[in-house]
Amino acid sequence: MSTEGQVIRCQAAVAWEPGKPLSIEEVDVAPPKAHEVRIKITATGVCHTDWAYLYETGQGMRARPYPLVLGHEGAGVVESVGPGVTTFSPGDKVIPLFLPQCGQCERCRSPKTNLCMKHWANTQMGVLADGTSRISCKGQQVYQFLGVSSFSQYTVVPDTSVTKIRDDSPLDKVCLLGCGVSTGYGAALNAGKVEPGSSCAVFGLGAVGLAAVMGCQVAGATRIIGVDINPDKFEKAKEFGATECVNPSEHSRPIQEVVVEMTAGGVDCALECVGSVTVMRAALESTREAWGTCVIVGWTETEEMSVIVHKLLMGRTLKGTYFGGWKSVESVPKLVEDYMNKKMKLDEFVTHTLPLDQINVAFDLLKSGKRLGSRDFHQISKLYSCVHPEAHMMP
Repeated sequence: MSTEGQVIRCQAAVAWEPGKPLSIEEVDVAPPKAHEVRIKITATGVCHTDWAYLYETGQGMRARPYPLVLGHEGAGVVESVGPGVTTFSPGDKVIPLFLPQCGQCERCRSPKTNLCMKHWANTQMGVLADGTSRISCKGQQVYQFLGVSSFSQYTVVPDTSVTKIRDDSPLDKVCLLGCGVSTGYGAALNAGKVEPGSSCAVFGLGAVGLAAVMGCQVAGATRIIGVDINPDKFEKAKEFGATECVNPSEHSRPIQEVVVEMTAGGVDCALECVGSVTVMRAALESTREAWGTCVIVGWTETEEMSVIVHKLLMGRTLKGTYFGGWKSVESVPKLVEDYMNKKMKLDEFVTHTLPLDQINVAFDLLKSGKRLGSRDFHQISKLYSCVHPEAHMMP
């Protein structure tokens, strides 16, 4: 029986309030409205940002309205489309996107940025274009995290926040291109513009950091230094292209001084993949005077970074990146192609595969090995669990 135009009842992991574990609930997912797409989610990555908005609201993260369905790194199949949708059809394999690309606004038309603002204010607050969510539970509206909510077996997104991918794509792998891997990889290639023969330092060897290491290697960097206080990450980092790794906790001096000494003056490009303002400053000060570039990749919304102005006056560049600088709708399918053609790694990022009802276990796995006793490197180490919603229709 076709579900087009009907409310679908399915399971979702609902956050009823901040600081509390997610609850598996039956939710109702309304049909898509104009210029919206309803997706059956097949797999989703568990990103640290999801955990942080649940457990660290007020600690660098702005508050979001609750109840909320988290998840923003998913992949699935189009179930139905709303009026006015012309680029998607039921059965298409897709990746929903927390960063839209409308293709019409000033920013989309500019090669200088990927920051399309279509429906941005709404999706940041968990609602779609009309100011409401398509998910409800027990008669109550449930907000959609970043307009995505991939911790639900079905979700609805704007047609500017989803991209079609090739039919033979393994959704349990390419879902990771919805956030972390694309972000770190693009930070090196697009924002850092790493050059052949250059030297790089990547601060934080979690999923985003490993993707940044991979990007540095693809760009031709000949020296790639991984920085993390968890030495268990070093072997994996070297598999992704790191030439050497350093543990800040093994040194009595600030890590930036160590890196500058190791490289006889600093690296050409440093990428901060932690989200700590202390590490951001360390990354900047590890770059080479005159032309060094520091790219801020780690996410924090409310904290302030302290910078010694002289470090900038002496020719260093400090910049940020969002989603690795990729124009989302047009770039993600190309990244899928690169993966399918064995030009980039994805399988190696997945450490566990769990069903949706084990989502809190996935969060526990995500955090294991992360809080490592150093505030300076808080959140530095991240792993991926791939969650399979295993959606079933419910009458």
